[in-house]
Amino acid sequence: MSRTFLAIGECMVELAPAQSNAYALGFAGDTYNTAWYLNAIAGSSVQVSYLTAIGNDAISEKFINFTQDAGIAPKFHQVDGKTLGLYLIELNKGERSFHYWRSTSAARDLASELGAVDELVSGDIAYFSGITLAILDEVSRVKLIKHLAQARLRGAFVAFDSNLRSKLWESNAEMCAWTMRAAEVADFAFPSFEDEEMYFADADKLATAQRYRDAGVSTVVVKDGPNSVHILAPDNCTHSVAPNISDSPVDTTAAGDSFNGAFLAAYFDAQPLVTCAKRGCETAHFVVNNQGALVQLPRNLRA
Repeated sequence: MSRTFLAIGECMVELAPAQSNAYALGFAGDTYNTAWYLNAIAGSSVQVSYLTAIGNDAISEKFINFTQDAGIAPKFHQVDGKTLGLYLIELNKGERSFHYWRSTSAARDLASELGAVDELVSGDIAYFSGITLAILDEVSRVKLIKHLAQARLRGAFVAFDSNLRSKLWESNAEMCAWTMRAAEVADFAFPSFEDEEMYFADADKLATAQRYRDAGVSTVVVKDGPNSVHILAPDNCTHSVAPNISDSPVDTTAAGDSFNGAFLAAYFDAQPLVTCAKRGCETAHFVVNNQGALVQLPRNLRA
């Protein structure tokens, strides 16, 4: 029986450097990137869907077609008078900086239609992030978390990437509070140590993992850029997986997103957690050595 992976969040119009003084138009966003990579890797064994809100304009229509062409099922509802957010990437030696235009983003209304979450059953996975929460108002955040909690009661799993982006929140305290509130309904957490250390003052990756475990997360996977991935498994065993190092990365835009997609694709395939992390590291290594958020994977990394 086919299982479902439902990613929830905001996908934006991406303007990425293509050549001198030119940019290529695409679509990307943290949870969308993860869905895209998981779909490429898992193939037909998993039904990948994406839940968001879009406008009823031409660029939103292009996004529908882009999603369907990628083999991802669009769980979109349209909002009159709004459209997709937009961001522009600037690169400096492979490291990226972003400029955003998202004040009229329809995705802020995504929680008004959560039927796709309510359809999840045992063995399915719902995936969301701190950015998903950040773009919503408080009422919508509560509603989304409630529906995710109900999905868990039906046997679905919930995966969460904290993706701490302080500029999207009223305060760091608000961001941290909602991050841990989200962790309370998650089975998997994918925090990045650099951010967690900054905002939660964690002493090390073990402290980060334990904080999420204390919130109720069964499997915590702490990413740390070029340093080892730390895994806290449901049986309390810990594992360390060394990443594939790139001395001169081209574009790190979707490193963590692609890692998460590959990890969860391997989990759907019943692989051990260490193997899942190794698959994530291999995929992220390839992605950062290419340009753009969504990179066509070679045959050895996909289904």
